[in-house]
Amino acid sequence: MSDLSSTALVITSIGSPNAAMRALAAGCRESGWDFVVAGDSKSPVDFSMEGCRFLALEAQRASGFALGRVCPERSYTRKNMGYLAAMQAGARVIVETDDDNHPRPEFWASRQAGVQCRPVETAGWVNVYQYFSSEFIYPRGLPLRHARDVGPAAGPLETIECPIQQGLADNDPDVDAVYRMLFPLPFRFDAGEGAILLRGGAWCPFNSQNTTFFKGAFPLLYLPAWCSFRMTDIWRGFVAQRVLQARGQGIMYHGASVWQERNAHDLQRDFMDELPGYANNARIRDELLGTGLGPQESIRTMMERCYEVLMRHGWVGRDEEMLLQAWFADLESVEVVCL
Repeated sequence: MSDLSSTALVITSIGSPNAAMRALAAGCRESGWDFVVAGDSKSPVDFSMEGCRFLALEAQRASGFALGRVCPERSYTRKNMGYLAAMQAGARVIVETDDDNHPRPEFWASRQAGVQCRPVETAGWVNVYQYFSSEFIYPRGLPLRHARDVGPAAGPLETIECPIQQGLADNDPDVDAVYRMLFPLPFRFDAGEGAILLRGGAWCPFNSQNTTFFKGAFPLLYLPAWCSFRMTDIWRGFVAQRVLQARGQGIMYHGASVWQERNAHDLQRDFMDELPGYANNARIRDELLGTGLGPQESIRTMMERCYEVLMRHGWVGRDEEMLLQAWFADLESVEVVCL
């Protein structure tokens, strides 16, 4: 196993190199980060960009990873292959974003698992965006009836180990189609109260737009394929949140270190793709919390039990089981232990 870089940046894209991707590549070169771009069947056959490792679809299939042979085409979950390639190259920190996010200088700061943050502890849904803005805004995946809830005050600063850290995005932040159709954009977050940690039952969606995973949490990177495209990262986040809560940990959120110049989207199509979330996110949380997970269980066991819940209720298709087991086999091949 090579040691290309201890930090890797991973995206997936079907587009040609654009300004955002070139900025990401330049920053990776300057910072000494590995930059992995996972392609798909619609990616340009001549994709080439200095400073990145592009994984064409055929290269993914020939990689030796089990998931490379069975992961669906034309799927955002091809990003899973980028995660595996970064792990194989020796990454101990994986940062992910999308091909339409422009990095700010602070994006390139060294990532540390132990960070100063203000804990928020409550048993229920929390709109974490309220800690970073006085304006009305809520994250994609938050049940709409909780969008205007006022959360508890954040506690005093503590230095806390945070294996998953969610950064915000300015300009076109990660909000749902309802918000985009009804409220004005662009949007810029305030500095807020500093980093916020949700723990002790506090629950909020997190996404794949600007997110850092440390090695102990690498198994939780897995994006499910057999569900709505607009829910894959949200439901991944629900599983990760449930696992971390069982281990006495939480999710940290920090201010915007990227700004998004959003690719073209059909908002009506986005809305239809988000319907499974509007209908089921609250129940998914309840069902996952009702699944008794013990801190003595491995991450693999807890993930398998969580995905069994999602499959049993039909939120994720039964074909997910094969992909999930391929993921675990591939993690073992790159010496990532699911403790």
